[in-house]
Amino acid sequence: MREGRHERTGRHGHMEHREGRSHGHEDKKTRFHSAQTFRRGRAVAFLEKLNVKRSTLASQLEQPEYESIKQVISGELKATDAIIQEFIHTFELFEVFTESEEKEEKPDGEEKKDDKN
Repeated sequence: MREGRHERTGRHGHMEHREGRSHGHEDKKTRFHSAQTFRRGRAVAFLEKLNVKRSTLASQLEQPEYESIKQVISGELKATDAIIQEFIHTFELFEVFTESEEKEEKPDGEEKKDDKN
């Protein structure tokens, strides 16, 4: 009785499930690419969190209520900048960093004026 359960023709045979999933090398490449894209997406999301932290620290430097801990905030800002640079280099996120820099440096309407001149 138990011998019949191990055949491929059974409704819930393990081998037929495995065979149905894998269709050759293309399927493996697709899975690798989607996993790689997912990991890259998580890296980009983490980089955005670091940039938010950086902008928060930069704004705190300008606020008078943080004057007594200005040196600490400045040190944290420098450390965060170093972490961001290392993260960008490690995960090769150069284009993401360039886009976020452009958004910070130029207000919305300013970019269009520069293109006309």
